[in-house]
Amino acid sequence: MSEDQLEALIIQVINGAVTTIPSYLDEIKANKEVLKVENPQEFVYGIVMGMALGMGGAILSAQKETPTEEDQMKIREIVYKHIPEIRERIFVD
Repeated sequence: MSEDQLEALIIQVINGAVTTIPSYLDEIKANKEVLKVENPQEFVYGIVMGMALGMGGAILSAQKETPTEEDQMKIREIVYKHIPEIRERIFVD
């Protein structure tokens, strides 16, 4: 898989995760007492980042055996490049 293909797939994962932001925020606010989340937006940011990084690894794992450290660094670089966009979409208020 080329780096461009990997990036395109990771961007799809990020976009999919970002579309769930409003429902995550609503869920956290509705269950504030149970979840005890102090900053819902930071919490959701962590969820989106975890999804993007985790799915990047899963994509590579599906292509070959275990992703190497170099593969994992590529995934992080791709995801981290999109952090400003992710944060902008979460912290719109």
